[in-house]
This record gives sequence, structure tokens and C-alpha cells, in this order.
Amino acid sequence: MSITQQYFLDAYRAAQHGEPAPPAPGSHDWQVARELRDHRQFRAVVAGHPAHGRIRETLTRWLHGRRVSC
Repeated sequence: MSITQQYFLDAYRAAQHGEPAPPAPGSHDWQVARELRDHRQFRAVVAGHPAHGRIRETLTRWLHGRRVSC
């Protein structure tokens, strides 16, 4: 069963029971991506690492073989 078929089945069941329909698939994807980014930044700060530019700094260090200070 695809995600769309599951959504329609859940919406049908909710309508039969007089409950609100579930959110459509993909309607909260951007919110989840933002929350994941915020969580990763939070974990970096708690661990004592910079919250921004970690990947770029690592790639620059790897490509140029030197330490880049921000």
C-alpha cells in the first residue's frame, strides 16, 4: 500500500468516526528539516563545537591540508 492510499484510508476512517482528517503526506517536511537542523546545531554547541560552518571548515582543511580559523 502506498503512502497516498494509506492517507486516503485514514481520512476515510476519520470521516466515518467524526474525527479530523490526518495531515496530508509531505505537509510538514520543511518543518521537520528545520527542526533537525536546529537539533544538530544545538548538539554541536552542547558538545563544544561551532554551530555553523563545520562542514565547510572540514572540507577546506581536507582539501588544503591546513587549519582554517573562523
